[in-house]
Amino acid sequence: MNKLVFANLLHRPLRSLISVLAVAIEVVMILSIVGIFMGILNDARARTNGIGADLMMMGSGASMFNSLSSASMPVKDATVLRRLPHVSVVSPAIQHTVTTPSLIEIIWGIDYPTFDALKPFKYVAGGPFKGPDDAIVDSVLAGADHLHVGDTITVLDHPFRISGIVEPGKGGRTMLQIETMGELMGASGKASIFYIKCDTPSNENLVTEEIHATPGLHDTEVWSMEEWLSQLTPDKVPGFNIAVRAVMGIAVIVGFLVIFQAMYTAVLERTREIGILKSMGASKPVIMSVVLRECGVLAIAGVVLGIAGTFGVRVLIFHLWPTQHFEITAQWVALGAGIAFAGAICGAIYPAWMAARKDPIDALAYE
Repeated sequence: MNKLVFANLLHRPLRSLISVLAVAIEVVMILSIVGIFMGILNDARARTNGIGADLMMMGSGASMFNSLSSASMPVKDATVLRRLPHVSVVSPAIQHTVTTPSLIEIIWGIDYPTFDALKPFKYVAGGPFKGPDDAIVDSVLAGADHLHVGDTITVLDHPFRISGIVEPGKGGRTMLQIETMGELMGASGKASIFYIKCDTPSNENLVTEEIHATPGLHDTEVWSMEEWLSQLTPDKVPGFNIAVRAVMGIAVIVGFLVIFQAMYTAVLERTREIGILKSMGASKPVIMSVVLRECGVLAIAGVVLGIAGTFGVRVLIFHLWPTQHFEITAQWVALGAGIAFAGAICGAIYPAWMAARKDPIDALAYE
C-alpha cells in the first residue's frame, strides 16, 4: 500500500508539487504574521525592561497606547517626585511615534543625566550629547543604516549629529535631548512619562501611594515595570489575535481547497484502480486510508517546506529591515504545523469517503 501511495503521488508530480506548496504557504503565512507581531512585542518588552526603572508615571487616563502619543505633564514634576521618600532617581522622557517608509519608530526625548542614572548606557562608539542638536542611536539602527559617530540624521524634519552609538536594549533606537524634542513637538517643558527608580524594589507600592498622596499627582497613572510588561502580550494588544486568526483562517482555507481539489481529481482519475482494490477484498477503511496517506505525505512535505521557508523569510526580513525583529518559537512552529496538517487532512476526507463508497462493479466498468 505504501508503494502504491508514493507511486500515485509521483504519477502526477506537478499536482503533488502544487499541493505541497499550498501547505507550505499556509505554514509560512501563519508563522510569519506571528513572528513579526511577537518580534515587535518582545523587542518592546526587552527595551522597556532594559531602562532600569521600577515605576512609570503617566498622565491621567493614560494607557500603554495613548501615553506615548503626547507630552502633557510638566517636566518640573520630576523635582516634586525626587523629594519623596524612597525615590532614588526620576527621569522625565518624551516618546513620540513616527512613521517611516518601512516601519513605525518611536523617537525618545530623554534627560540624559537621570536616564543614564537609571542604568548606564554602554557605548559602542562616541559618547553623550554635546549639544542640543546631537542624537544617540543604538548599534542595531547604526548597523542597518550604516551610521557612524559624526554622521547626520534627520529626525522630525530636523538634522541631528550622531554623538554616540550605544548597545541596544535600553529605551529607543533614536534618542534626543528632551528639551530639543519638546521644542520640535511644540511641548517645551513637558514630558509624556516619568521613569522612577526606588531605593529598593520592595518599596514600589509605598512610592506609588506617596505619589498619589502628593497634591497635583493624585490622578496620575503609576505602573510598576512588571505590570507594564504584563500588558505587552498578544491578549492585551488590540487587534493582535484578530489579525492572527484572520491570517490563519485564510491560510487554512487555501490549503484545504488545494488539497481537496487534488485528492478529488486523483480519486476520479483512479476509479478503475479503486474498483480493482475493492474486488480484491479491500475494505472501505483501507480505501480511505490510501487517500488519506497520500494526503498525509503531501501535508508533511508541505509542513517541512513551510518551516524552512519561514526561516528563509526571517533571513530576508533581517536583510531588508534589520531593525525589525522576527521571532520563531517552537510552540508556534508546532501549532502552525498542526493547523496546516489538520486542514490538509480535512480537505482529503470527502474525496477519501467518495472513493470508499464506489461500487466495485461500476468502477471496473469505468472507462
